[in-house]
Amino acid sequence: MKFGLIIEIAKALMLARIKQTMVAAVGVTFSITMFIALLGFMNGLNDLLDGLILNRTPHIRFYNEIKPSEDQPINVFEELTGFYNIIRSVKPSGARVNIYNNEAIIQTLEKDDRISGIAPKITVQVFFNVGNVDIPGSLNGIQVVEENRLFAFSDYVVAGDFMNLQNTATSIILGKGAADRIMAEIGDYVQVTTAQGNRLLLKVVGYYQSGLGELDNIQSYVSLATAQKMIGESASYVTDIQVKLHDFTLAPAMAKEYSTIFDIQADDIQTVNAQFETGSDIRSMISYAVGITFLVVSGFGIYNILNMMIYEKMDTIAILKAIGFSGTDVQQIFTSIAISIGFVGGVLGLIFGYFACLGIEQIPFETEALPTIKTFPVNFNPKFYLIGGVFSLVTTYFAGFFPSRKASKIDPVEIIRGK
Repeated sequence: MKFGLIIEIAKALMLARIKQTMVAAVGVTFSITMFIALLGFMNGLNDLLDGLILNRTPHIRFYNEIKPSEDQPINVFEELTGFYNIIRSVKPSGARVNIYNNEAIIQTLEKDDRISGIAPKITVQVFFNVGNVDIPGSLNGIQVVEENRLFAFSDYVVAGDFMNLQNTATSIILGKGAADRIMAEIGDYVQVTTAQGNRLLLKVVGYYQSGLGELDNIQSYVSLATAQKMIGESASYVTDIQVKLHDFTLAPAMAKEYSTIFDIQADDIQTVNAQFETGSDIRSMISYAVGITFLVVSGFGIYNILNMMIYEKMDTIAILKAIGFSGTDVQQIFTSIAISIGFVGGVLGLIFGYFACLGIEQIPFETEALPTIKTFPVNFNPKFYLIGGVFSLVTTYFAGFFPSRKASKIDPVEIIRGK
């Protein structure tokens, strides 16, 4: 049978039951709209939460771990060879905290095409001297330009210019929580004391707020040169080497590779943030599950509507088969109805879903914990629209397949005889 004729008959049957057809299409439209809006919002939220931690975390971090020496004197005592030697209260060895020969390590890493950037860092434990009170804190000495390029440092500086950290000698960008605790304004000088007993006056040039309150209460930033000056070390002194990769999935293997080569400790982002990454995956799974549930429910609605349409159109089906339409032709007619409903409802759902995401993106969302975020986050990934469009067609196809197969098996003689 000609395909054009099948389409014409399917169109006539849909228009004859226009209200039921519209109800089915609205069901698909609503399902796709909610699917797109839900996925866009949930993944936008995931991107926001990931950005709070993962964007500020190096893919690989090289450092020297302070740990007890594995070679204890008792292990070389010949009389105790072959015995279980238990040693209590073993103290850490006097190993250096800084990375030895870090310049050569950085040069080696820069030659690796898998690496997109390298940023050395120094961590200094200090006390902020406020009158007679000493408030503990932690200073990160950074290369300002590289830190901003690799970790979007400027996005978290909520007051002041982050470049002043490099351009102004002995300056500091205070964590917002730390600034509130010591009541320091931009332009003030704060006195800090290092664990080595060195004291230094630092000028406040900005506030830093990551959105993680515990970090903002103790963590502040100075330039790499200022950190080296504070602890009385040379310009080659570095405690951490932070590495960003083009493909962060390579981090575990590369961490092991370079840890062996350089004989230093290496942490990869997957190991350090495994629990956080699992939470993001679970949220994504929930959003996909809810969205697909919407589509399945709309599929059952189409299934019921086509079943009723077939029941009401028994005479029409009998006439079609009596004048030469085969069971396959009848099945194609009702399958075409289902796919047409899915296509029209799906297209409208994708359009309305996009506008729903635009609407969500305009809703104000202001919190002190996330000062750089002004509206609700939304992800407009085209993948969501492709998945929604495919599922609308697949769901409606199967919703129409079973009723159409039932219609194809109707015996016109039995129907006419019954009438």
